[in-house]
Amino acid sequence: DSGCMYPEVMTVSEGGLKEYTKKPTKENNKLIWKDLPKESGDETIVRTADNPFNQSGGLKLLQGNLGRSVIKISAVPQDRYIIEAPAIIFDTQEELLSAFDRGELEKDFVAVVRFQGPKANGMPELHKLTPPLAVLQNKGFKVAIVTDGRMSGASGKIPAAIHLSPEASANGPISKIRNGDMIRLNAMVGTLNALVDEDTWYERENENLSDQLRNNNAHDIGRELFAGMRKNVISAEEGAITWL
Repeated sequence: DSGCMYPEVMTVSEGGLKEYTKKPTKENNKLIWKDLPKESGDETIVRTADNPFNQSGGLKLLQGNLGRSVIKISAVPQDRYIIEAPAIIFDTQEELLSAFDRGELEKDFVAVVRFQGPKANGMPELHKLTPPLAVLQNKGFKVAIVTDGRMSGASGKIPAAIHLSPEASANGPISKIRNGDMIRLNAMVGTLNALVDEDTWYERENENLSDQLRNNNAHDIGRELFAGMRKNVISAEEGAITWL
């Protein structure tokens, strides 16, 4: 009814997309389809297009001197839309988990998890990061994630700038971040920046993945098969594919 659908689209069912807006019911042992009610039965679950939960969608673009990334804010508390805290660098999600287990993360910080993009190691799922960071956030610490990797569900209630492009393995700005650099993530206005003096930032060299981790990414249980894909893959922002 809001004009957001194209009813003329052909589907496997007769009648086009309009038929998918009807509700199946059973009357006299027969299946019939009825129009849905005009009003929502529970506006905490379903609302009309002219009465949305939020005026903007749950996904936002973040950009700045660290590149371009996306963030899912629909589950993030509004008091966590803006995080400014010192960076702690991790080259694997296991490094972050070990630091958490050692009790080294009981403070405000931005976890910079780099070398997780398509060129580095195929952009694996970083789902292990959510539970420990959620624990720290529940303790009152201001925490966030900045990564060139991906996370299922975009991390839920943790502010997470993901799919950052260019990635670290493509000499993206994320590889210039050093421990202690102040990082500002602002999901209100869509910015993501390292608060480093401009001249210092320009002159700073990109860090590279250690030889050991690079070797681990390339040689293990058949990973050698994907060497060509890692070499030729395009950025996450462009789809992280190896062909066009």
